[in-house]
Amino acid sequence: MRRIALLGATGSIGRQALEIITARPELELVAAASGSTPVDGLAPLTQVGGDLTELLERAEPDLVLNAVVGFAGLPATLWALERGVDLALANKESLVAAGELALEARRRGGGLLLPVDSEHSALFQCLEGRDPASVHSFVLTASGGPFRGRSREELRDVTPAEALAHPTWSMGPKITVDSATLANKGLELIEAHFLFGVPYESIEVVVHPTSTVHALVRFRDGAALAHLGYPDMRVPISFALTYPERAPTAVAPLDLSGGLTLEFEEPDLETFRLLPLAREAGERGGTYPCAFNAANEVAVAAFLAGRLSFLGIADVVEDALEAADGEPARDLDDLFEADAQARRIAERGLQPA
Repeated sequence: MRRIALLGATGSIGRQALEIITARPELELVAAASGSTPVDGLAPLTQVGGDLTELLERAEPDLVLNAVVGFAGLPATLWALERGVDLALANKESLVAAGELALEARRRGGGLLLPVDSEHSALFQCLEGRDPASVHSFVLTASGGPFRGRSREELRDVTPAEALAHPTWSMGPKITVDSATLANKGLELIEAHFLFGVPYESIEVVVHPTSTVHALVRFRDGAALAHLGYPDMRVPISFALTYPERAPTAVAPLDLSGGLTLEFEEPDLETFRLLPLAREAGERGGTYPCAFNAANEVAVAAFLAGRLSFLGIADVVEDALEAADGEPARDLDDLFEADAQARRIAERGLQPA
């Protein structure tokens, strides 16, 4: 039996994880948590809000699936990494923000870090058993979201409802807006750097509208391996929860004879400015990725609440990065302060002139 603690149980990832856990007799849900939605009776131990690490201490899981949205998932990520408890990570923001602190905790703990994001799970699978020295570069694919091909002028008045109408994936509101702005791909760019130790210049992002190819790894001999499948998060979730067994799922195999077309194009970095801003934050290092993530969380919440325009999200993030000092975090207190500072700056950017 593998004892699972599920954090973020009522979100999109959490609901699909519950489907997989229920279907696999070797998986036992011992704890479940949500931010605000009741989860009574879902597991022997449940919690709504509060300190997730206290729940994890009581549950003593073999694996933590961290599907919390945003920076709030950071303490649980570090808890698992420090203790060598296997971590299935769907909370990319905690790795983006914590960076080197998370990697140091992982080195001390020695547990498995299994990415749940479809792109990073795909990279992980393409890399299994490969000599890292044989890798040339990574390619992350982006659907382009609902606004692919639109100009900045055409995006001035888009509504939250339009931004939430993703063409290929079914996700929660925050990540769906991030997909529409390409901020999500920027976060994944930083996440890939930390997960796999690949320099930023060796990570490319391309737009792939059908979301059939989830990622590619190029090798030094000119070959490339790609991970393909229908856009269904049950595949990477199941892979992480049952690793290394690769248990069956209800997802249909890819039908290659049904007229499958693979189309790729460069992202429009002038219109979707959050992607280059994320790359810049990652390359600058220190706590700049933390500042990027914090300001983006504030800006997306404001957009969803009708307090900020769609294009204003990038403006708020850019201003926060310019104002951040970016000093490396020596410990968790430094990281929390960098996050709080970026949020304060971003909130000021929302105020009417």
